[in-house]
Amino acid sequence: MLNKIFNSKTIALIGATDRSGSVGLGISKNLLAGRSLRKIFFVNPNKAKVLGHKTYKTILEIKEKVDLAIIAVPAKVVPLVVRQAVEKQVGSLIVISAGFAETGKKGKMLQEQIAKLAKETQTPLLGPNCLGIISPRLKLNASFAPAMPRAGSIAFISQSGALIDSMIDRSLKENYGFSTIVSYGNEAGVELCDILDWLKSDSETKVVALYLEGVKQGSNFIKSATQLAKIKPVFVLKAGKSEAGKKAALSHTAFLSSPSEIYSAVFKQTGLVEVETLTELFNNSKAMAWQPRCKNGISIVTNGGGVGVLMVDYCQSMGIKLSKLESKTIRLLEKSKVMHKGYSKRNPLDIVGDALSERYLVAIESLLSQDNISGIIVAQTFQIMTEVEKNAKIMLRAKKKYPKKPIIACFMGGKFTQPGIDLLEKGRIPNYFDPKHAVSAMRALIK
Repeated sequence: MLNKIFNSKTIALIGATDRSGSVGLGISKNLLAGRSLRKIFFVNPNKAKVLGHKTYKTILEIKEKVDLAIIAVPAKVVPLVVRQAVEKQVGSLIVISAGFAETGKKGKMLQEQIAKLAKETQTPLLGPNCLGIISPRLKLNASFAPAMPRAGSIAFISQSGALIDSMIDRSLKENYGFSTIVSYGNEAGVELCDILDWLKSDSETKVVALYLEGVKQGSNFIKSATQLAKIKPVFVLKAGKSEAGKKAALSHTAFLSSPSEIYSAVFKQTGLVEVETLTELFNNSKAMAWQPRCKNGISIVTNGGGVGVLMVDYCQSMGIKLSKLESKTIRLLEKSKVMHKGYSKRNPLDIVGDALSERYLVAIESLLSQDNISGIIVAQTFQIMTEVEKNAKIMLRAKKKYPKKPIIACFMGGKFTQPGIDLLEKGRIPNYFDPKHAVSAMRALIK
């Protein structure tokens, strides 16, 4: 079903405009950015041209076959436009427009009209009340998102379009990318279950990040989520847990949420990993996309004792085991003759605040060489002598030498630490400023 949308070679935008600040302008510009890979047609009965491109009064005037029609017109006009689109026998539909079931009885009636038209003609319909879709690899931005994100292996599926916009902006700063982004809105046609089923066979997607407010078909969701989670990790952030939140969800996407305990039980049953915040959703997804899975039993190396203590607390609360350092590992550390006389000789390995890159090198290599250490968190607090970029390069070399052991960074700092963070994340080692976030990311990788 979604293949017809993502693999469209001809796209018609109904509601194309060059009016400043409009949704139609945003979609028009985004579609034109990928026009080298597909044909774009603009429909606007009131303008001869939009952004220098010819317009058509209706989609029926377009002589060529249309694979995807994107609709961004006032809600009251949408049923007429959908009727024309299905008469044109378009391959698929995305209804961006809001003002449907989320607004009350009249909106619900409009939504039922377009849903019936799509169902009768077996035309996949995404939306209404959605942002659209994005596929960076295909240079397809069929949305009014503010930018095209980097290509990557995280699929972000969300009932909220606004969250997608913000996370795209954040991702451009943090160096991770997306395989697919889908805003599915009110589910008048294409449902969440259809999207989850499609992701099972999407070769570009390695991990799924899901934001939802409610589920339309509970039994279908359980089936689809269970099947997907057996193949790919799925992190889910559920909104609408409080009574006030449930009411807000109803007015946002027309979904009345069930008690949060029921959802949490379903997530656990299906194998989805529930998270509490957007930060956790993407921190864990980034780690899963960039690093291998591992067994329980990790190590921590730090140049700050306090950071080590915090991480031990977090590890214990999350059920992460810290492997005891073997005598062979201690001998390697001692033999190097670069360790401070006050270093900890245990896990977490505190190599003391004056640690230069040579000490980090010995510590990381020694710990990763121990068989029952399955992964490592490397913490760095910024001191005047800290060699940030050298430490990052050491970690990148260790990643190549030990490709089956995840490495998580916790470079704590800002301006002076950023060059090292940039090196790490370009080399696909995720960095987290907060020790708790670093430990949480490691926990997500443990089988």
